[in-house]
Amino acid sequence: MDRITASQVFVNVAERGSMTATAEALDMSRAMVTRYLAQMENWAGARLLHRTTRRLSLTAAGEETLGRCRQMLEIAGQMPVAADTPADVPQGLLRLSCAQSLAQDVIAAAVAAYLRQYPRTAIDLSISSRTVNLVEERIDLAIRITNDLDPNLIARPLGHCASVICATPAYLKAHGTPRSPQELALHNCLTYSYFGKSLWQFEHKGSHVAVPVGGNLSANESSVLLTAALEGAGIAMQPEYSTAPWVASGRLVALLPEWRPLAMGVYGVYSSRRQMPAALRAMLDFLAARFADERYWPPAPPMKKR
Repeated sequence: MDRITASQVFVNVAERGSMTATAEALDMSRAMVTRYLAQMENWAGARLLHRTTRRLSLTAAGEETLGRCRQMLEIAGQMPVAADTPADVPQGLLRLSCAQSLAQDVIAAAVAAYLRQYPRTAIDLSISSRTVNLVEERIDLAIRITNDLDPNLIARPLGHCASVICATPAYLKAHGTPRSPQELALHNCLTYSYFGKSLWQFEHKGSHVAVPVGGNLSANESSVLLTAALEGAGIAMQPEYSTAPWVASGRLVALLPEWRPLAMGVYGVYSSRRQMPAALRAMLDFLAARFADERYWPPAPPMKKR
């Protein structure tokens, strides 16, 4: 039997948890799916699936085999392109990771433009508010907004992200408008779980102020806090790229204009420079150029030496 087809069947069964669904997806009989799975187990020399009346699940050997099958299918899928294309031409699949608000407001449009420019490439965009492990999750490039880089990874500066303190006119009418960063401690502040949850930092003419804040809502995704702020739930610190339309329309009021929240760097983070694919190199160059031109993405400040 064809190892590639058998691998496709096994991967589909593992992902769908059903031989019937796999048979429908691959347009083959359930009996053929069973034959391919049996052959995979013969090749592996081990049982790959736990079978019960309700569901299928992977054995330990199945987990290991699944990873190898996915690698085999990825290589097989890229071979026809690689055979006809010079090595320095961007091609193949590129796996990206970033947070939801960044993906929705900035990266999705950038990716679409990148794909138009490099039609031999494909993008798998993983949305996550946590810091993913690039190696374990097979991520080629993570786009992160941070001031705390992992020294074990390689980071290319792409821009810096300015933030704004904002609230609705209704909230300010009911609770008053803070005139200094210190007055934020008296307000219901909507905080981000992974960064500055209880301490917001500001800068003004070379001075730095850290203000303890708190409130009745925190979340691990800034877009959720933006929605809550638009509903009048409290005062939020949000990226300018997200709030600009709402401030322009009057739905939100930008507060403390003389005190700027501490800006954060935007970085393209990857694990190794060795044998960097042309698609990854092109993506980094593309994002750096795009962010430099964007209204809310001024050029990146130089990276500090560690």
